[in-house]
Amino acid sequence: MAGSTRFAVATHLMTLLATGRGAPQTSEALAKSAATNPAVVRRLLGALAREGLVKSQLGKGGGAELAKGPKKITLADIYRAVESPGLLPLHRSDPDPACPVGRHIQPALKALGDRAELAFLACLEGVTLKQVAKEIAATEAAAKSAA
Repeated sequence: MAGSTRFAVATHLMTLLATGRGAPQTSEALAKSAATNPAVVRRLLGALAREGLVKSQLGKGGGAELAKGPKKITLADIYRAVESPGLLPLHRSDPDPACPVGRHIQPALKALGDRAELAFLACLEGVTLKQVAKEIAATEAAAKSAA
């Protein structure tokens, strides 16, 4: 079963905004780069805006832009804006309470998932949007010079 792609797509969008040289980007342009539907982009931008990471301008020449500098936005900020807590999905229905494993598996997995999510978020806290944009720019420059 595949997991959510919201974080990956939101990071893609945010990196585009970080490298867009301050010009607002339309949901259509962002969607084209991310190979997704503009409606998906608008939903993600809404979630990012609620967390103060992006802002939108309406009208001609409008679009989305970063609400603060890419150096002040971490990947953890993006993750928290678009993903639901809970790295490890649990059973969809309650396991058999008469079974010793069924009685205790949910709390055991939840505790493990909580620890894993804290470690994951700590890793994402250490990476800024500016670092991601810089890494992509360096990779692009290397690809162009090799061509």
